[in-house]
Amino acid sequence: MLLLFETAAGYALFKVLKEDKLKQVDDLFNDFTSLESAQKVVKLKAFSKFENTAEALAAATALVDSKLGKGLKKFLKKHAVDEELAVLDKKLGGIVQEKLGISCVYSNAIMELSRGIRNQLQGLISGLGGTDLRPMSLGLSHSLSRYKLKFSPDKVDTMIVQAIGLLDDLDKELNTYAMRVREWYGWHFPEMTKIVSDNIQYAKAVKLMGTRDNAAKLDFSGILDEDVESHLKDAAMISMGTEISGEDLSNIHELCDQVIELSEYRGQLFDYLRSRMNAIAPNLTVLVGELVGARLISHAGSLINLAKHPASTVQILGAEKALFRALKTKHETPKYGLIYHASLIGQSGPKFKGKISRVLAAKCALAIRVDALGDSADASIGIDARAKVEARLRQLEGKVLAAEGAKPTGKEQPAKYDKSKQGGALATQARAYNAAADVAAPVQEKEKKKKKRDAEDEEAEAPAVVEEPKKKKKKAAEQEADGEANGEKKKKKKEKKEKKEKKKKADSDDSD
Repeated sequence: MLLLFETAAGYALFKVLKEDKLKQVDDLFNDFTSLESAQKVVKLKAFSKFENTAEALAAATALVDSKLGKGLKKFLKKHAVDEELAVLDKKLGGIVQEKLGISCVYSNAIMELSRGIRNQLQGLISGLGGTDLRPMSLGLSHSLSRYKLKFSPDKVDTMIVQAIGLLDDLDKELNTYAMRVREWYGWHFPEMTKIVSDNIQYAKAVKLMGTRDNAAKLDFSGILDEDVESHLKDAAMISMGTEISGEDLSNIHELCDQVIELSEYRGQLFDYLRSRMNAIAPNLTVLVGELVGARLISHAGSLINLAKHPASTVQILGAEKALFRALKTKHETPKYGLIYHASLIGQSGPKFKGKISRVLAAKCALAIRVDALGDSADASIGIDARAKVEARLRQLEGKVLAAEGAKPTGKEQPAKYDKSKQGGALATQARAYNAAADVAAPVQEKEKKKKKRDAEDEEAEAPAVVEEPKKKKKKAAEQEADGEANGEKKKKKKEKKEKKEKKKKADSDDSD
């Protein structure tokens, strides 16, 4: 029996001298405690050394994927024909047996035997010292790690993070410089600010024109439209601006050069960013565009980190402050973050932006994972996902009717009001109104309602009848009380009068 053993230096075939040892799996490792005892169990029959690291990497990757490489195939044909071959990979053994006709064996005893050989590998393979095998193993492990991680210069997302950061900085600087040009040259030609709205066209026109007196002689066809050009020349003739010196004009021209150069470099950087995004994240680029995709990657730190985020996080990425403020104040959380600037959300109406952003974030999460972890470089998944999001958008806007199979069974429900259908011709002719068929039917009230209404009428009349005697009694009582009070007053007056008369008589008697 032969044992196939793979090393970082090459393939090795060992002849098993004592096959009966394979039956005693537990005691097998004791035979490899020393080199002398190991040489009694196995012996090196053949060894095929790798020429370079590339060949070693190809062989290692083939073995990892359980594939039969060309080098291994030649090696086995030369040394293992008509022999029983022990292998460490059952799938590889099946391929060898199918293609080369060599019977292969795989068991736990063979795995234990390979562990013992690996322990005494430097002594069993003659001419291969420890100083040679160690750097070979290290170099091969590094190469294999790069291969397993699909390392490629085209897949480095650090360049995207730096490029989008520089692009944002350029936009800020360009805007600042352009505003300074407008403000500076506006002292000389203030009317030009409203006539030329584009900053780059403004800078080019200032550089070409110089002072406003030269505007009538120059041709601005390569910079401005005909209408804008004619308007500019007319305004230059009647401008209210102040005069400037040649030194001031030269400094303004230098600033214009800076604006023009920055705008050109910004265009080159955007082209570079577009090519990087198409290479690294093609599916994400199809869904949200180069700028939004690059900002998402930059915000997450890398494409792998972005792939770890769920769709709900991708949806509000960039709106963290608003999210935590809403959670703290118990208000509504934001519906979108950086993804708001995608063209699909811009196409939707205000009331559909939240729904479309949620659908788009779900598709983006899938596309990001395909870009980060997948092998294919095409954008077929992103194209299909974009078509589904667009279909959902049309459905929300009412441009696509629901399928017939989606209607509920059972009792027929009234159809929903559809504004888009109003104003058109009806499918069936409306029936005309027949005024002659109108009949005035007598109104018949039920007995209970009639009794109830009569009782209410009686209750409404009763208080009016009862109130009149109450008022009369009250008035009579008041009159009686007034009469009694007046009688008492009269009696008191009469008594006082009698007392006065008696007193007068008594006084007259005393005088006599």
